Amino acid sequence: MANHKSSIKRIRQNNTKRLHNRYYAKTMRTNLKRFRSLTEKSEATAMLPKLQAMIDKLAKRKIIHKNKASNLISKINKFTAKLA
Repeated sequence: MANHKSSIKRIRQNNTKRLHNRYYAKTMRTNLKRFRSLTEKSEATAMLPKLQAMIDKLAKRKIIHKNKASNLISKINKFTAKLA
């Protein structure tokens, strides 16, 4: 257990931030699963900008790595282009 007041506060802050980050990362993963289950191109093109914005925002806030965000965006763009 931490001995200093500042380290106890830091532990509390880290737990709060961790839960916050987990929530947004899980939300992104859920939306990705929904997106990948789409079969119509019109639905996918409508959902694509929102999903890209979400991924970019998470990368900007360092919840996910910028390269992972780039890879995810590339994959969902390929997926959308492949739909007929």
